[in-house]
Amino acid sequence: MRRSLRRRPTRVPSRSGRGVALARSALVGNPSDGYGGAVLATTLRNFRASVEAERSAALSIDPPSTLVTAGVRGFARTLEPAAAQATVRWQQAIPREVGLGSSSALVIATLRALASLFELSLSADQLATLAHTIERQDLGIAGGRQDQVVQSQEGLLLMEFGERPVTDAVDVELLPPLLIAYRRETAQASGPVHAPLRARFEAREALLLEAMHELARLARDARDALVGRDHERFGRCVNATFEIRARIMALDPSHAAMVRAARDCGASTNYTGSGGAIVCVCADELHRRECERALRALGCRTLVPELG
Repeated sequence: MRRSLRRRPTRVPSRSGRGVALARSALVGNPSDGYGGAVLATTLRNFRASVEAERSAALSIDPPSTLVTAGVRGFARTLEPAAAQATVRWQQAIPREVGLGSSSALVIATLRALASLFELSLSADQLATLAHTIERQDLGIAGGRQDQVVQSQEGLLLMEFGERPVTDAVDVELLPPLLIAYRRETAQASGPVHAPLRARFEAREALLLEAMHELARLARDARDALVGRDHERFGRCVNATFEIRARIMALDPSHAAMVRAARDCGASTNYTGSGGAIVCVCADELHRRECERALRALGCRTLVPELG
């Protein structure tokens, strides 16, 4: 990685560097990204992680964070040893452990801040690869690759996960009205959700392998439906993704209740990730407000996604 980096032409070292990363929502195909599948996902501008880094005599992380510390150490090991003595301050506005990519956003924002500080240009692929290594190998967090890929590139992406991720950008304007809902009190870390799946996948369980193949097909079909402006077909792909999840995984009853409430209103619905957030596909603004009322009656927080 070091050889392919370009140092920005400047004679005066930067005194500080800043990095930002957005929340993300899977739409179709998750969680096949960790198992050679495909996922359609988008970044959300409603929430972001922000990091500022400065050169200093010793490493300082404010407030303390395992994720930020791992990001700094990974950057220092791979790209710039001087990063091990940086002062790093961070803020996290993305709700934690509800399935909106808060962990990967914080790592990516940290890497961007350090790259800015040390005048290094990282490609989206380099950024995603390093963030994935830090989370999966350094920290041992089980999961796939969609978070790092879509958060490093941003926008609406179809991501194919073979040996290396291959992405296809899709115009966010093709999406129908969406609604995100989540419950902080039912948040859960994604690692324990993915760990059993990984074991079953490595054991080559037939049901799981078939499910991952079907999820990947749904992600591709969803992309094609959007390009063809077929929102009904897109909604079916969203619903089918959740149904496959329910077939291969044990679901938190409070999360499943959110899906049922949205579907009772006629919305197509899926998990945004592995925590307590869902994404609803609505027919129009009136329909979106109807779904919002139903979900808030369950105690959910809701937001209209700012896409791109």
